[in-house]
Amino acid sequence: MFHPGESHFTTRKARDFSGIDTWVFDLDNTLYPSDARVWPQVDERITLYVMQLYGLDGISARALQKYFYHRYGTTLKALMVEDRVDPHDFLDFAHDIDHSTIKLDEALGAAIERLPGRKLILTNGSRRHAERVADKLGILDHFEDVFDIAAADFVPKPERVTYERFLDRHGVDPQRSALFEDISRNLVVPHDLGMATVLVVPPIPDPFRERFEQEAVQEPHIDHITSDLAGFLQTCVLADAATKTG
Repeated sequence: MFHPGESHFTTRKARDFSGIDTWVFDLDNTLYPSDARVWPQVDERITLYVMQLYGLDGISARALQKYFYHRYGTTLKALMVEDRVDPHDFLDFAHDIDHSTIKLDEALGAAIERLPGRKLILTNGSRRHAERVADKLGILDHFEDVFDIAAADFVPKPERVTYERFLDRHGVDPQRSALFEDISRNLVVPHDLGMATVLVVPPIPDPFRERFEQEAVQEPHIDHITSDLAGFLQTCVLADAATKTG
């Protein structure tokens, strides 16, 4: 069982990382820590967009935004369905944030660089947002490409078709790949497709996110849990890979 204060947990039936040659990472709340304050800014911008679109006060817009999120999976999908909002306009607005709070993460960069094989980002956000954040973290050059929400034809995770499009677009064999994600439900389909799954949770609860989004749930579709991504890559993934190849 994953206990508070622990950094890593591996289930008894977890897939190990032998044979993995493609490493796939979600972006938001996975590749950066909560103190980077990236997501709270994006979340606030989404609320502001809803306020302006519907002429609502902040509290009402926030409530509508969360209703959309729970019903459709993302606010963007809801706005496209309900009001035919231009997704590019929405994404440009939502991701117009201050990036100065993001710190260079040398440990994470070193760990990702050492991973054997390909590295890709799979995000419900935009390519521009992913590239700007990854660049500030100092890890952008380690990734081959970004598969964003536009590449997914604006169908967000956890929809199965999104993962299938990603795998097809990049020629990824799910049996030889691992996915790192911060939301448990986004790992159900990848696990079903054969990917090794890693749930990344914050070391302490993030008040800007909903509880279900950051719970260290132990379900059959989750192989590993970590609250320290760089440390997990160094001590678990790379050590495991070295053992299997050495």
